[in-house]
Amino acid sequence: MTFGYTLQRLLMLIPVSISISVVIFLIVHLLPGDPIDNLLRVGSSPQDRADLVAKYGLDQPLVVQYFVWAGNILRGEFGDAIVLRRPVADLIAQNLPYSLTLGALAFLFSSTIGVILGTVSAMARSVVLERFVRGFILLGSTVPGFWLALLLILLFSVTLGWFPVSGARTWQALVLPVLTIGFGGIALVARVTRVALLDTRREDFVTLLHAKGLSRPAILFRHLLPHAMLPVVTILALRIGWILGGAVTVEFVFGRPGLGSLLIRALGQRDYPVVQGCLLMLALAVMLGTLIGDLAQAAMDPRIREAKT
Repeated sequence: MTFGYTLQRLLMLIPVSISISVVIFLIVHLLPGDPIDNLLRVGSSPQDRADLVAKYGLDQPLVVQYFVWAGNILRGEFGDAIVLRRPVADLIAQNLPYSLTLGALAFLFSSTIGVILGTVSAMARSVVLERFVRGFILLGSTVPGFWLALLLILLFSVTLGWFPVSGARTWQALVLPVLTIGFGGIALVARVTRVALLDTRREDFVTLLHAKGLSRPAILFRHLLPHAMLPVVTILALRIGWILGGAVTVEFVFGRPGLGSLLIRALGQRDYPVVQGCLLMLALAVMLGTLIGDLAQAAMDPRIREAKT
């Protein structure tokens, strides 16, 4: 993979990042309410409110507020939380490891099981087994994450008492959130793997390999899977950002610390700097996953790199 291709992909992230930052800023500031409502005491006068608005720069035009915020981001600062009264960078640094741990485990779980199930579904000679796997894929694609989380809590926490309902103090508290996030990912990865393998099996070179007398395992692991991995690697890279985004509701349902819980709490308080910082981190995760997928595609298939340069 050439340096020029990588540099081109990195430069393309600049206008995307600017556009995303503008959208995030406008969405947050156009929501009804503001953080000042959470700071005012009962009986506060209009002058008290005006003083707080001026103190946090909320009386400035939105254009001015955006450039102030963007300038802070370029300097590596996210500003200070208005309601929590702490640096946003400290809040993110405190909660991000929990989200990364949950996301990494869910990614590993869904990727491994998804590729295995997709391979079994594509290569299985048993009609019953293939239908079972396809039914599981369909179920995982349609079940809402928050509903699955509540169902798992009811079954494994309340009824059986195997895992804690909430918290993040022990490894057991990770099991149900990982299963919740990973379940939908398994279905997606399995479906992509299955379709890619079925398409690859129709290629002429596979018939030639059978004619040469190669065993089914040898054809599968040495030839079919490497050729079918291109779309699978792409979807796995995209899931890097999707998993962190999907963890927002899951962290809230399970009462776990993380970017999701921080974001939802800040949304309730209309704490603009915190919401903007959390959304920006989630957007960066999606862009990073897209970049990794793009570079992985180009590394695995030079024709893609040549077509895009």
